[in-house]
Amino acid sequence: MRGILASLVLLVTIAAVAPAAVADEDLMCGNKSPQGAMWWSILHPGVGEWYLRGFGDFDKAPQRKFWLGFIPGYGWPGYLQVKSAIDAQKCRTNDSLTFGPTA
Repeated sequence: MRGILASLVLLVTIAAVAPAAVADEDLMCGNKSPQGAMWWSILHPGVGEWYLRGFGDFDKAPQRKFWLGFIPGYGWPGYLQVKSAIDAQKCRTNDSLTFGPTA
């Protein structure tokens, strides 16, 4: 349990520091860091996209990714964690649960 808590603290610290460490020419998501968004999504599915939308109101978070992210093995750690991290790194803020084309 202590190891999991230490890992989470480390991930949050990296996610907080990552946006400051990115050079201006690397910013692709408006004024948000795609690497920082990726780390937020690794912390929990959907949080990276919420970060790209400026946090704030919870309605900005992708609801399906966020809530399904609590399912062990599918959400965190699992498929949605990877899907959300890839979407966030590519500056996508959708709520799609599949890797196929989005409408």
